[in-house]
Amino acid sequence: MSAELPQLAPGARCIYVLDDDPDLCHLVSGSLREFGFETFECHSAAALRHLLQLRVPDLCIVDLGLPDADGMDVVRELQASYDCGVMVLTGRGYLSDRVMGLEMGADDYVVKPFEPRELVARVRSILRRQEQSNKTQTTERSRIAEFGGWRFLADSNALSSPGGQQWTLSSGEARMLLQFLKAPNRILGRETLCGDPDISPLDRAVDVRVSRLRRKLESDPEHPKTIRTVYGAGYLLAAEVKWL
Repeated sequence: MSAELPQLAPGARCIYVLDDDPDLCHLVSGSLREFGFETFECHSAAALRHLLQLRVPDLCIVDLGLPDADGMDVVRELQASYDCGVMVLTGRGYLSDRVMGLEMGADDYVVKPFEPRELVARVRSILRRQEQSNKTQTTERSRIAEFGGWRFLADSNALSSPGGQQWTLSSGEARMLLQFLKAPNRILGRETLCGDPDISPLDRAVDVRVSRLRRKLESDPEHPKTIRTVYGAGYLLAAEVKWL
């Protein structure tokens, strides 16, 4: 692997593709390059970590079946340490595996075999949500939201409880919480909470992220009082919000 990565073309989005199958890597990379993305392939977690030291991409596509690491651990590491989108690429068809990937912080998942055009569409969807999130956070930068004794710092994704416990939210959690905070006591549909109208209203990622927020915000996540479910419509943040 080269000592440094080549410069990107102006305006190009950088994507790392991690899969131990070179043929699949070529297929994914080729599909993305046809639509103007810059891609770099790696076949092990160690190779991905080397690339990350050279440049943080806009998105990492991660296969869960890796020779030197658990793919779920790689997803968790990316979400915790790097400001980039994460897509899970997996041959595991079990719903529990897909949900676990989302729980670890992935933005989306694609199950093998896949249609290349669908893959490209999902990649574009993730990147659009990132752009919208970055614009929102720039607008709200340095602002602090207080609600029900909680405090959220929009510039650092930091959430503090009334008792002083603190968390750093994932980009997906922070994006969703901001949507709630901008429209308290209003019902928000799944499309709004995802920040992308192309996402299906049945997309499991929305419910997973709501569940993750509830585990932090609710004293009893099974009987939530702060983020309430409005059956057939969406979710509602039942709190008064003050921006400082």
